[in-house]
Amino acid sequence: MAACACAWKCWGARCPLSTATTHRMRWSPPTTWTSGTTATRTCASLGKSSRGLKIYAMEISDNPGDHELGEPEFRYTAGLHGNEVLGRELLLLLMQYLCREYRDGNPRVRSLVQDTRIHLVPALNPDGYEVAAQMGSEFGNWALGLWTEEGFDIYEDFPDLNSVLWGAEERKWVPYRVPNNNLPIPERYLSPDATVSTEVRAIISWMEKNPFVLGANLNGGERLVSYPYDMARTPSQEQLMAAALAAARGEDEDEVSEAQETPDHAIFRWLAISFASAHLTMTEPYRGGCQAQDHTGGMGIVNGAKWNPRSGTINDFSYLHTNCLELSIYLGCDKFPHESELPREWENNKEALLTFMEQVHRGIKGVVTDEQGIPIANATISVSGINHGVKTANGGDYWRILNPGEYRVTVQAEGYTPSAKTCNVDYDIGATQCNFILARSNWKRIREILAMNGNRPIPHIDPSRPMTPQQRRLQHRRLQYRLRMREQMRLRRLNATAGPAAPSTLPAAAPTLLPTLSLAPSPTPNSTLGPRHVLPETTAAWEDSETETYTEVVTEFGTELGPEGEDEEVPVAGPEFPFTTVETYTVNFGDF
Repeated sequence: MAACACAWKCWGARCPLSTATTHRMRWSPPTTWTSGTTATRTCASLGKSSRGLKIYAMEISDNPGDHELGEPEFRYTAGLHGNEVLGRELLLLLMQYLCREYRDGNPRVRSLVQDTRIHLVPALNPDGYEVAAQMGSEFGNWALGLWTEEGFDIYEDFPDLNSVLWGAEERKWVPYRVPNNNLPIPERYLSPDATVSTEVRAIISWMEKNPFVLGANLNGGERLVSYPYDMARTPSQEQLMAAALAAARGEDEDEVSEAQETPDHAIFRWLAISFASAHLTMTEPYRGGCQAQDHTGGMGIVNGAKWNPRSGTINDFSYLHTNCLELSIYLGCDKFPHESELPREWENNKEALLTFMEQVHRGIKGVVTDEQGIPIANATISVSGINHGVKTANGGDYWRILNPGEYRVTVQAEGYTPSAKTCNVDYDIGATQCNFILARSNWKRIREILAMNGNRPIPHIDPSRPMTPQQRRLQHRRLQYRLRMREQMRLRRLNATAGPAAPSTLPAAAPTLLPTLSLAPSPTPNSTLGPRHVLPETTAAWEDSETETYTEVVTEFGTELGPEGEDEEVPVAGPEFPFTTVETYTVNFGDF
C-alpha cells in the first residue's frame, strides 16, 4: 500500500508548517499520512536566501525522495515576489487537500499522487515576504517586498538564453553548432562574482537536479495565464513587410506575432487554457482586466512577450535550459488579500490547480535503451514539425507533452544510430508509451578521430567538377610517393634475389657486375671476358611469377606529409562521411 508523504525539506524532526506558517493563518498539518504501512518522511532544503532563510519545498509522492522510472515530475512555485501572498497560501492549502483526500481514498487524488512526483514551493523569496508581512494586507503597497534583500527581481533574474538561441538561428547554427534545447548557461552567469541573486542560484540547482516536465509559478496583480516567450524578439525585415501588407489589407499581423512564439506555441496555449477554463472567474469577460484593459480578449490567456515583454524570466529559462514547460499564473488583482477572502479564493482555484497538474500526463513517454537493455541518458527526443527537443533522464526515461494527434518521433544519442517511429496521442489523459531501442554506431569513434585532427572540415569532391590546384598538387605528390615506394621495393627485391658475384679467373681483369638480371647469354663467346655467371635454378622464373604486396594505410580525413618528409600539412580530401581504409597494391615486377 502506498504512503502519501508530505515531506518538508527542513533537516529537522519537526515540519515548519506545524507552527505558524504565516502571519495570518495558523494550523498544524500532518506531515505524513499512511494507509496500512509505515510512512516515509524525508527532509532537505533547496537552499537559503541572502538573509539566510531557508527555501522550503514540499514533495508529495507515494515514494518521496526518489525519482521513479517513468513517473513525471511536476512543480508549483509561488512567492517569487514576496508581497504576492495568495499563491503561497493556496499551495499550503493544496498540501493539506492532497494528503487529506489521499487518506480518504479520493480516486482522482490517489491516481495523481501515485503517478506523479509533485513538488510545491510556497516561498521562493522568503526575505521579501518577511518585509511585506510586517505591514500586512491593509498597510502594504504594490512594491513593498517585491524584491529580494539584495534588490533582485527573481522572476526576471535568470540567464538570458533567448538571445543565445536567436543569434544562433540567424547564423544558421541550429541545431548543428547550437542545440535547440537544453542550452548551457553562459560562463558569465556561472562565475562567483556574477550579478545573480542567491535565490536564483538555488532555484537553478534545484531545476537541474530533478527532471521536471511541467510547472507553473503563481503570482498576483492580474487575473490571467501567461505563456512563453516572455522576451520580445525583433521581427525580421520579411516579417515586418508581411505585417505591413496584412495591416493594409485589414488582416491580422500574424507574421509579427510568430516572432514571439515558441516552437511549442500550440501546446503552451493548450496548457494555459486548461487552467484558465477550469478557474471559476478567470474567463468571465465582464470582469475585465485589473488595469482596466483586458489583455486576454476574454480567454484568460496571453503571450508574455505581447503583454509584458521581459528578458531573463523563469519561464523562458526553464523552456530553453531544461525539459520543463513553465507558465505564469496570475491569481487575482489583490496581491495580499485579507484572511477572510482565502476560502473563496481556494474554491476559485482548486479545480484549476488539479486540472493543470493532470496535464503532465498528456503526450508521449517512454524509455530509451540500447540493445542490451542499458538505459541511455541525455538522448535527444525530436518531434517532426516542432523545432524543440527534450533529453532523456539518467534512467533513460523521457516525457514529451503534446497535443492530440499523430507524430513522427526521432531519438538520437551519441554513439548510436538514430531511430524513429510514429506515435499517436489521444484526447484522454494518459501519455502514450513510446519506447526506443538504439543500436551502437561508429560515429563516436569517428568524432574522436576528427577531434584529434582539429575537427577540420572535410571537402566533398564532386567528380563532375575539375580539381582545384591544391587538389592537383596533392594528387601528384601522392602518386610520386607511391611510385617511389614501389621502385624501392623493386630494387630491394632485386638485390635480395641476385646474390653475390663469383670471382674472375683473370687476375688483371676487373670483376664484372651484372648490369641487369634480364640479360640473356651472349651467343658469341668472347675470350677476353670472364665466364658468364649462371644463377641457381628455381622452380619458376621470378620475372614471370614473383609479386610483392605493398600496403598503405590511408586516413581519408587526416593530414599527410609531403614526399620528402616535409613538415607542411596538406589536407586530404575525403568522401562526405569520413572513414579509415587500407589500400593494398600488388606489384608484378615482370612489368619493369
